[in-house]
Amino acid sequence: MAEDNQNVEETEKTVDEATDTSKDETVEVDEALEIDPLADLQAKYDVVEDQYIRGQAEMANMNARFKKEREQLLKYEGAKLAKSILPAIDNLERALSVEADDDAAKQLKAGVEMVLKTMNKALEDNDIKVVGEIGEKFDADFHQAIQSVPADNEHAADTIVSVMQKGYVLKDRVIRPAMVSVAQ
Repeated sequence: MAEDNQNVEETEKTVDEATDTSKDETVEVDEALEIDPLADLQAKYDVVEDQYIRGQAEMANMNARFKKEREQLLKYEGAKLAKSILPAIDNLERALSVEADDDAAKQLKAGVEMVLKTMNKALEDNDIKVVGEIGEKFDADFHQAIQSVPADNEHAADTIVSVMQKGYVLKDRVIRPAMVSVAQ
């Protein structure tokens, strides 16, 4: 019986020790489950700060994109106007190709030359350049071949032999291709 009592006491002692250990673990788990208000606020702050930084980056990207689009619009803003006055320039050049016989016609021709010179200067000031010169190498991006002629000693292959209508470019954009004859 003494042995039984001793076994019971040992079992009770082991159960008590296990209960104490279990209580300690439960207290630790309860403390871990308790929400630390400071840590919770820090986590919320981190989320809001991240959203703020992302918003700032998005705004910067948007501003850069708008700036680039605006620069593109400004870069080519004169193209429509230039395209609409090119026929007038062509007509002035045709008028100047006619010979003036009397003094009145010569004075009129001088006036037309001044107007043409002023219009060409305005185009040049706005970065609009003429393309399609005789002897220039043919480039399908800037020239439109209307006619081809055989190449000879004077004209190498793939060069412009004559210009029917001048072409114009604004910066790197073609406003009107030059209509040309090309040596083949």
